[in-house]
Amino acid sequence: MRRRPSAAFWVMVILLTLLVILPLLWMVITSFKTVGESQADPPTLVPQDPTGRAYGEILTTGGQNPVLRWALNSFAAAALHSLLVVMVASMAGYALARMNFRFKNAIFSFILLTLFVPGFVFLMPNYLLMDNLGWLDTLWALVVPGAAGAFGVFFMRQFFLAIPKELEEVALIDGANAWTVFSRIILPNAKPALATLTVLSFLTNWNDFVWPLFVLFSPERLTLPAGLTLLQGAYTTDYPVIMAGATVAAVPVLILYVFVQRYVIEGVANSGIKG
Repeated sequence: MRRRPSAAFWVMVILLTLLVILPLLWMVITSFKTVGESQADPPTLVPQDPTGRAYGEILTTGGQNPVLRWALNSFAAAALHSLLVVMVASMAGYALARMNFRFKNAIFSFILLTLFVPGFVFLMPNYLLMDNLGWLDTLWALVVPGAAGAFGVFFMRQFFLAIPKELEEVALIDGANAWTVFSRIILPNAKPALATLTVLSFLTNWNDFVWPLFVLFSPERLTLPAGLTLLQGAYTTDYPVIMAGATVAAVPVLILYVFVQRYVIEGVANSGIKG
């Protein structure tokens, strides 16, 4: 007989839910306030004079602050980056999980060690690489760096280890080659892990703030997180406009998670079965 959750469990769930939802709710509420009300002390919970001025301003600012263009840049970069990450990580993870070759364990250990290297260490080498390739101030500077990250390889390897070897052995007996086994047997059974890695890679690239400021120079080519800094004036801060921009940045991510949350939960759960 399944044991029913206790009252303390539900209290903890409610508290954690409020901890996540309240900042988002406050962000949306502030975006509908006037500048004066957004700076009021004590703050108001409900806008006294609701206005959509902030959204009208960020969506019609033309060439000075092209928020829609920034959002499109972010979406294109994040989508291409996540696709590249999944391609590289799935093939590398499968090789490390199933194939036998010299120094496999040493290579995997080296890949894991790179997880402990601080990210800022790679800023200058990646910048110089983008400069030599002529990719500065282009979309490729946001897409390619980090596509072969250690986390994706480790994550996919762990999931592939949990897939029964019998599925591959049967396919090999029937005459399938390694690529057929990988593309038609392994990948269809790895949908939860692929969806999870896609979402995580998309979010990482979408929310990246420092790297776009390093490699992008044209205002119209900025991504949304980097472009939102331009919405803040030198001497005054228009909080409703900033919160409206943050809301626009959060909506695509929330929509994406709603559609793939089942796969994300299943992927995270199954990737830790085997080591």
